[in-house]
This record gives sequence, C-alpha cells and structure tokens, in this order.
Amino acid sequence: MVFAAITTNNLPVTTHFRKDIDTVKDGVLTIPDKDAKDAKYPQFLPTWDPSQKYPKLEPFHFVDRGFFGDPGYERLLADADGPVDQFDLTPKLGTEIRSGIQLSTLSPEAKDDLALLVERRGVVVFRNQDFKDRSPDFVKKWGEHFGPLHIHPTTSAPKDHPELHIVYIRPDPAEIKRMFATKMNSCLFHSDVSFELQPPGVTLYCVVQGPVTGGDTVFADTIEAYDRLSNKMKGLLDGLKAVHSGIAVANDSIRNGGIFRRDPVESIHPLVRYHPVLKKKALFAGNGFVTRILGLKDAENKNLLDFISNHIESSIDIQVHVRWEPGTVVLWDNRRILHSPTVNWDTPELRHAFRVTPQAERPVGSEEEYENWTPEKELEDLKEKERILSAFPDEVDI
Repeated sequence: MVFAAITTNNLPVTTHFRKDIDTVKDGVLTIPDKDAKDAKYPQFLPTWDPSQKYPKLEPFHFVDRGFFGDPGYERLLADADGPVDQFDLTPKLGTEIRSGIQLSTLSPEAKDDLALLVERRGVVVFRNQDFKDRSPDFVKKWGEHFGPLHIHPTTSAPKDHPELHIVYIRPDPAEIKRMFATKMNSCLFHSDVSFELQPPGVTLYCVVQGPVTGGDTVFADTIEAYDRLSNKMKGLLDGLKAVHSGIAVANDSIRNGGIFRRDPVESIHPLVRYHPVLKKKALFAGNGFVTRILGLKDAENKNLLDFISNHIESSIDIQVHVRWEPGTVVLWDNRRILHSPTVNWDTPELRHAFRVTPQAERPVGSEEEYENWTPEKELEDLKEKERILSAFPDEVDI
C-alpha cells in the first residue's frame, strides 16, 4: 500500500524499519542482534510492532501546564538537590542547567514551573540526568503530566511502549552514506509531527548512549523569526494556512518494509500561530512537513516557503546549538521552536536516544481563535477539510 500525496517532502527518516538490514522476531520487527549487542540500555531498543493499530486522533481540550507555573520558578527551585548551576545559552533563547535539578524527582507543581520555564526560554538543557536508568513506564508517566503522549504512526519504539519515539543510529559508516545519498548537508528544520491536528508542545529528548561530541541539534526561535519581519510581511503571512502532511513519512516506512500504526493525515494549520501562554506569534513553517500554502499557486508557494525556510536557516542569531552527551535531557517547546539535526561525524559510533512527545493545543492564529476553539467546533470544521485540500488556489475560502 502506498498513500496518495499531492507532494512529498525530503525529510530523512532514520527511525524506520529497513527490510535490507533489520529482522523479525516473534512477529515484531526489530534490529538484528549484531546491531543491538553494544546497547547499554536494552529497555530502549527500537522495535516496530505490526499488530499495533490505532484510530485517528480526535480533537481534545488541552490544558497547558505553563499556565500553572510560578513566574519565579519557586517550586522547581525548592525541588533542587543542591546548588543550581545554570547559565543562559543566549540572552533570548536557551538555558543550560548542569547540576542541582534531577528531573525524574520533580513534584507535579515543580513540573508546572518547568513547563513555564521551557515555554519562556524555548530550549532548556539538563545534564547528568537519570532518565536513561529508568524504565519506559516511568518515563511515560513522567511525560503524561504535560499532555497526552503522541504515538508516532511509523517510527521505532521500545517493545510494548509505542508512546516513546526511539532514535538508534548504528555504528556503521554506511549509515552516514545513506544520510547524504541525495543531500549535501543535514540541515532540515522542522517541528515534530506537525502534520497532526494537535501537534506537540513541551517535548523531551534524552540521549542514553553516545559520544560526547558530534551530532549537535540546532534550535531556532520562530517567535524571534516572526518579530524580525517587516510589518508588511507580517500582514501578508497572518491569516494564511499551510498544509502539513504525514504522507511522505508513511510512504517511506512502507517502502522499507515498515509499519503504520495509524493512517497518515494532512492537517491545515496557520502559517503564523499564537502561543497562548506567551501571548506571542510565531512562524509555524519549515522544510519538514509543510507541503504548500492554501490559496497560492505553485510558483508563489515555492517562493514564499523558500523565503521562510531561508530566513530561519540563515538567521544564526536566532539559533542555539546543543551538544549532546550521555545523560543529557533537552526540553523544548515545539510550538515556537524548530530544530535540525547536524550530521557532522563520520566515525562508527552508536547513538541512542528517546523522545517523549506530549500533544498540545490545536494551532490557531490569534488569541480570539484560541479562546473560542472547542473540540465540537473543530469536528464540524474537519468535515470541510477534504474539499479545501482538493480546491484550486482561487477556490480556497478559508
């Protein structure tokens, strides 16, 4: 089965089953023993279970824990197990906490402060964390505080724990060659699973095993990217809607003999979205899953999406690089932050990590839309989605 798509994207997927190198055990797709033998944390090894099938995701009312955070982070600081060693990565974006806070021991109230901190700073890096020594069940329960956990439709997860997204890059030089088979660089800014109706907000990524250098992640602040635009350009972009598609990802999985837990979806989101806690606007577009802007013709689409992507990619003064090391946990806000991998190594080293991806609110363009949105109204709007997606540019009426 291959799903139809109007366009595809070039998102490299390194978390899909590969029929040419992976294997099957007891009906579950998995990596071969030779690739798993060096893993220090087998509870987080990748699997793809074809028996896991889930219905489409339905709209729901999301409660942002950042609304309950203390502006001075008093509960978070009260849970510190020693002096907090922290510094800002830049004045506007990113904070690193090297010691003093162990995320796994936080109270619910401290987690609310953490949500607000992540939303305000965009990216928060924690070193020397013990999530890698915890069970998948523990990690899931911890993450559920921030919202319902997203189950990815196609990528790898620990056995019986589809709520965790696993990244497992084998110590094989051929892996690097595959990544650059059609591309000259690894730059690909995106917001995780933005093709879902309610994509993630506060997101956690933990490196359980890997070297202390190479493979940095670059994070870009799309609130700042929006603020840099002229008033004329802001006026052009505000109100436009873009199509975010998961079809290319599903087709990549199927081509490689992998799975799909849910049928792929395309969602219509505002090109400029409103952040309800920060009460600010952010660009909500990047190379990853955005296929087109509704109401524009092909050349107009390409030029405007290329402009936005080039603006974000070239603005190094709205970005931070995060260096990974084992035990590093990074939390970021997928609503205001795009991120890109950097494949800047060529040595055969194992890189093993997991992501916890709580869903957030349905993206909207303004405070008024946010206040008036309901799941019931969304269900009514969704009845028009297929008509809108198939309309010619001058027929689009949203």
